[in-house]
Amino acid sequence: MNAVETDHLTKYYGKTKGIEDVSFSIHEHEIFGFIGPNGAGKSTTIRTLLALIHKTGGSASIFGMDCEKENTKILKRIGYLPSEVFYYDHMKAIDLLNYSASFYKEDCTARIHELADSLELDLNKKIEDMSLGNKKKVGIVQGLLHSPDLIILDEPTSGLDPLMQRTFFDLIRQENQKGAAVLFSSHILSEVQRLCHRVAIIKDGSIVSVQDMQELKNSACKRVVIGLKQGPFNAEGLTGVTDLKQNGLEASFLYQGNLSLLIQKLASMQIENIDIKEPELEEIFLHYYG
Repeated sequence: MNAVETDHLTKYYGKTKGIEDVSFSIHEHEIFGFIGPNGAGKSTTIRTLLALIHKTGGSASIFGMDCEKENTKILKRIGYLPSEVFYYDHMKAIDLLNYSASFYKEDCTARIHELADSLELDLNKKIEDMSLGNKKKVGIVQGLLHSPDLIILDEPTSGLDPLMQRTFFDLIRQENQKGAAVLFSSHILSEVQRLCHRVAIIKDGSIVSVQDMQELKNSACKRVVIGLKQGPFNAEGLTGVTDLKQNGLEASFLYQGNLSLLIQKLASMQIENIDIKEPELEEIFLHYYG
């Protein structure tokens, strides 16, 4: 049985498309990435899975249960961290988390303190006195305190500093190793690459591709920007170059191929500086799936 399964899942807001014909499955014990630029349909898909909004067509199930008809049973087995968290400001974190734990009819006290210690969260602080990052930590603890079977994360790292992001990723890996499936939604490709086993790419409300992460890594391209002492840049004999743009003595292009061959080519030129980096997701969509 898959942890999550959607079949032609569709949501329209009146005549405006939210998502259309979204089909994918998440295996039990899998960390599944869901990536796309902002506005691509990631949050709409997640909210439909959680029955926070009702689908227009298609189907969606979690652990074999219909997401709308059996929502109450499903929610007991899910941990959810939305992209933005909003709480009652006057409450202390510990009071809020104890209240959340009461819905699961089990003693989550030890787990709450364990997670808070890992995240360096002051449980006695009022929500209104917390930074955005600490509010996000409260959301993480709330989503994990009952050891859910499925963890749904929607842009989870916003507001967390780099060190705390690393701690958060470690927590998610630990939950996965204990048996939880994870749906990890993000527009940051590097986050998904370091954590996920497979990935679905969504654009304009539709799934473009579902790939094994290793396949995605192998097919990933680089954005190369070079400054020349004299121009123009000549890409002759170098395969895998697309989107070549030249502005005076600066050249920019996407490169998919053997980096050793690229370095050999550049070594024959007079170069002032060079920058090789991971392209933005929008660039990958445009040049590989457009």
